[in-house]
Amino acid sequence: MAENEKLRVDKYLWAIRAFRTRSISTEACKSGRIKMTGQNLKPSHIVKVGEEYTVQRGPDKKIIKVIGLLERRVDAKTAVTFYQDLTPVEDTTSYKSMFHTPNLSRDRGAGRPTKRDRREIDDLQEGWFD
Repeated sequence: MAENEKLRVDKYLWAIRAFRTRSISTEACKSGRIKMTGQNLKPSHIVKVGEEYTVQRGPDKKIIKVIGLLERRVDAKTAVTFYQDLTPVEDTTSYKSMFHTPNLSRDRGAGRPTKRDRREIDDLQEGWFD
């Protein structure tokens, strides 16, 4: 890719295989799951070499640094050479054990959770993924 060409962040994240489709990547940008220095990025943000992005996909949060610009989607082995994963080992899901997470199951026949129950469940889950 030539130096004078501009590359959008949604297209870059799709090309390095952070997201399955470009529309999912665009939606992630719009919903605030892609950040740079704590600020939400628009899908049209221009990618520059050396920038660091925080990408959140569900419970997974990754910090990536742009090493090279990639305009087209390539195989996974090639895509890895265009970014550097700066995520601490403690934050990776492979590090987290399923044994440390409490089981959120309700008794059979307990019915639908009340609004208060739902808020308590949400508060518990927020602590796990932050």
